[in-house]
Amino acid sequence: MFGRRSDGKKLKTIDPFYKIIPHIMNARHDSQNLFLYPARCENIDKFIGEMREQGTSFKYMHVVIAAVVRLLALRPALNRFVMNGRIYKRNTISISFAVKKALSDDAIETTIKLDFTGKESIYEIKEAVDKAIIANSGRTAVNDTDKTAKALTNMPNWLIKLGVGFLKRLDKHGMLPKSLIKVSPFHTSCFVTNLKSIKTDYIYHHLYDFGTTGLFISMGKEQLQPIVDENGDITVGKIMKMGIVTDERICDGFYYASSFRKFKDIMENPYDLLEQLPEIEKDID
Repeated sequence: MFGRRSDGKKLKTIDPFYKIIPHIMNARHDSQNLFLYPARCENIDKFIGEMREQGTSFKYMHVVIAAVVRLLALRPALNRFVMNGRIYKRNTISISFAVKKALSDDAIETTIKLDFTGKESIYEIKEAVDKAIIANSGRTAVNDTDKTAKALTNMPNWLIKLGVGFLKRLDKHGMLPKSLIKVSPFHTSCFVTNLKSIKTDYIYHHLYDFGTTGLFISMGKEQLQPIVDENGDITVGKIMKMGIVTDERICDGFYYASSFRKFKDIMENPYDLLEQLPEIEKDID
């Protein structure tokens, strides 16, 4: 039946205004809001240093992904998506990110998508991320996403265009096979790109019209810059700028503002991520 999907449940009790918005802004690229979050690094560095002394090596990427998973568990409306004029709540918390198979210009890049419940501790998230990165590192590593892309591109260009268009139509009507949604990095709660790892600054990355991504976070290289503290004094602080792009159709501005204040709290208190979340918030039906 049209409207039913394997990766989410259609919301029925949302405000009428939000029912009409996806028909006014029917493309994801037409619904983007962009903002800059300058994350303070001092507590993250302290956390990483203390954990290293205890025998566990965390990186900024682990902290950011764990913070996003925790945020989506606490603020479930961020885990919605729009398809064919309808708003859905996602069945899982999914995080996609790109991995370079080797640190060279000619090495290809692959994408990874990991599913979480939202209750995981940062230890569990680190284990899943590290395992996926190891499995996809090396020039000969091939994952299911790579295999699917290769199968689609082993055709003439005109046939690729028809095939992708057909897949988009299936997705629009909730008929895209579950197996394809599983391997698609574009059907995800949040896409994270770690530009810090290649020593460059953040960007505002667009949301893909293909798939269901409603949140894109770009991590930039950390830097020292003047900071005005709560007393009005100017100090030098270490900052990692993060470019965040959201789909404004899935929830209102107040919810977004409250959510990213919560994200700031989580990033500045990474020790809270050491414990599992006992309960996660439930979205409306």
